[in-house]
Amino acid sequence: MEKTENIKLIALGGVGEVGKNMFVVEINTDIFVVDAGLMYPEGEMLGIDMVIPDITYLKENRERVKGVFLTNGHDENIGGIFYLLNNLNVPIYGTKLTLALVGEKIKESRMKQSILVKEIESDTVLAFSSTNVTFFRTNHSIPDSVGISFSTTMGSIVHTGDFKFGQTSDQGRQMDIGKIAKIGDEGVLCLLSDSINAEKAGFTGSESSVGDEISDVVYSSKGRVIVSVFAPNLYRIQQVINAAVNNKRKLAIVGKNMKDILNLAINLGYIDVEEELLISVSEIDKHPINEVVILTTSNQGEPLAVLARMAKQSHKHVNIREDDTVLVAATPIPGQELVFSKTIDLLLRAGANVVFDQKQIHVSGHGHQEELKMMLNLTKPTFFIPIHGEYKMQKAHAKLANHVGIREENVFIVEKGDVIEFKGDNVYTGGKVPAGNVLIDGLGIGDVGNIVLRDRRLLSQDGILIVVVTLEKKKKQIISGPEIITRGFVYVRESEELISNATEIVSNIVNRSLQEHTIEWSTLKLNIREALNQYLYEKTKRRPMILPIIMEI
Repeated sequence: MEKTENIKLIALGGVGEVGKNMFVVEINTDIFVVDAGLMYPEGEMLGIDMVIPDITYLKENRERVKGVFLTNGHDENIGGIFYLLNNLNVPIYGTKLTLALVGEKIKESRMKQSILVKEIESDTVLAFSSTNVTFFRTNHSIPDSVGISFSTTMGSIVHTGDFKFGQTSDQGRQMDIGKIAKIGDEGVLCLLSDSINAEKAGFTGSESSVGDEISDVVYSSKGRVIVSVFAPNLYRIQQVINAAVNNKRKLAIVGKNMKDILNLAINLGYIDVEEELLISVSEIDKHPINEVVILTTSNQGEPLAVLARMAKQSHKHVNIREDDTVLVAATPIPGQELVFSKTIDLLLRAGANVVFDQKQIHVSGHGHQEELKMMLNLTKPTFFIPIHGEYKMQKAHAKLANHVGIREENVFIVEKGDVIEFKGDNVYTGGKVPAGNVLIDGLGIGDVGNIVLRDRRLLSQDGILIVVVTLEKKKKQIISGPEIITRGFVYVRESEELISNATEIVSNIVNRSLQEHTIEWSTLKLNIREALNQYLYEKTKRRPMILPIIMEI
């Protein structure tokens, strides 16, 4: 391993937000990418399907990128892999389950080029000229999760991935606490650590107690039990399977996403289920209601959307009935709390008994404050960067680092695109690289920007008003129109006077323009927009989008 001359750490996603995780570790001239995730759209991103990181910096330096290293198989970590691989021909490193889930993502995106994937385990060592890359097992809500260490002659760069220090064994795989401590003893230059639960005191709850609670809910329910989980949470799925077995109930799977992930997990040996336990959706009504458990999630692996359709009686397979018990084994994603609350209301109105927060039926896959402090104490980093979380979470994590003895000036709260550079004994901040959001809408990737979103917001707020006028070029007169068409602005039948006056305003403007020797179409359209905008706002206090269409024959 050559001497380390320069290290750059760059967040391209996953800071100041939840999801869209992507971090760049640059050692000498080599670039290593950790994760390539997505984020589901926020409320103001109207019509957007998903958001992925801007990888302009990686494309500009594609010849230096040595690989993409994935910490786990959640969408926040692998959901944007198809976009990255469409632009960079680099190997993908991940554990068995993570790479299997990546394979499903690649199938969905119908990528045609060959992809180089390299499976790693927790004891794998990858040697590059600038660094040796090693891995350590972590506990998370999905199996095969790992943290990553990049060794350098300045000290290691450690990326924890998502983690918690669970004290109960998950399928025989305990967290590599000894290996983490050894990395710390050998010297850690900088720690990059998960901040999702940095505001929550204590420790994360026990997974084993969740299994007991789910089984108790199924036992005490007199009717059907509908369980909604995050699709990649295989531990929770196994607990639901165990509860169905213990209570002599059949299990029906609703949703293609859930079926695909379950089949994948069964084939890889991560889920243990007897074939006779499973029934098809069409067989649900053939069994007594007290002998059925229904497991569901949405197409995006998020549980609320499907439950809302069931509550509204609009799901094509399963709808909520009186005496159904709905068990929501998930917590709302930050920013989705209102949607979560409204969905619970819909379920209760439909007559269901809803179990969501009054029992310990779900625990987070992210460590609370005491676990975050434990990671800091095990690794003993000189410098610290809180990642994977909103700004307030990063800030709370930074305070924890100060409490365990890391100096305030050695803690960096970064934004997307910020560069932290280590050169010799010096640390440099203030550098920036291109970063931001790439919006995906249908098949379009990055073709929807701020201007389009602004127009969508305007349309959603005050609607649209279209003015159509046809002119005779030689005679310089109006031969058709002005005709005004509105959508989402006013109800035309009750606003005839308003539309009539608006039509007259347009007619006067066009006629005045026709008297001039030459007609400037851009000026004419601008005058129509400004006059209508002023009139309509005076009369309605609304500002619809106004689109003049001038045709000439």
